[in-house]
Amino acid sequence: MAAPALVTRQVSGCAAPALAPTGPERGQPLADAVAELPVLDASGNPVPFGALFRERRAVVVFVRHFLCYVCKEYVEDLAKIPKSFLQEANVTLIVIGQSSYHHIEPFCKLTGYSHEIYVDPKREIYKTLGLKRGEETAFSGQSPHIKSNLLSGSLQSLWRAVTGPLFDFQGDPAQQGGTLILGPGNNIHFIHRDRNRLDHKPINSVLQLVGVQHVNFTNRPSIIHV
Repeated sequence: MAAPALVTRQVSGCAAPALAPTGPERGQPLADAVAELPVLDASGNPVPFGALFRERRAVVVFVRHFLCYVCKEYVEDLAKIPKSFLQEANVTLIVIGQSSYHHIEPFCKLTGYSHEIYVDPKREIYKTLGLKRGEETAFSGQSPHIKSNLLSGSLQSLWRAVTGPLFDFQGDPAQQGGTLILGPGNNIHFIHRDRNRLDHKPINSVLQLVGVQHVNFTNRPSIIHV
């Protein structure tokens, strides 16, 4: 069955600040120079960024850093997306962090994430896409994916930092993430740049744009009426 038509639009939680964007926008092609920048897999092997979505559409989620409790809980929900849902829509799901590649495997074990994941340790792709560094105090609403409050979440992040094999923040703590829909080729169909740690897009709203089935992210089993 043919994949549903892709909706192309920018979705924003609230009015964007009146600042000129510093990266590409939806509808513009991704520059070849950006597509050629490398990301690293869990073994440290370099892969051209553009190769990740050359042949099919991809939902690409850039996270702040792997110790961020918000990123951890958001990726825990990304992990709940069945691979069969993605395959039916011919879409791939990719997470990109900005730590050393050594942190990929522990992060996947922690979150249960088994889809594609890479790192951009020099943040070259983050910078060229115009992903923000520093936090705006804009109201982002209540996220359906974040369960911890600021205090408990921050304490969890600190504990993971001091008890981990390498005492570091697994990336620049000031870097914000974002979500893109890319491909096939260098087509940018959707881009959202997070303004702060809670400004990520609800996952189902992104999946809807690429024709992927709605996912139940609660722990309650679905009730089927017969």
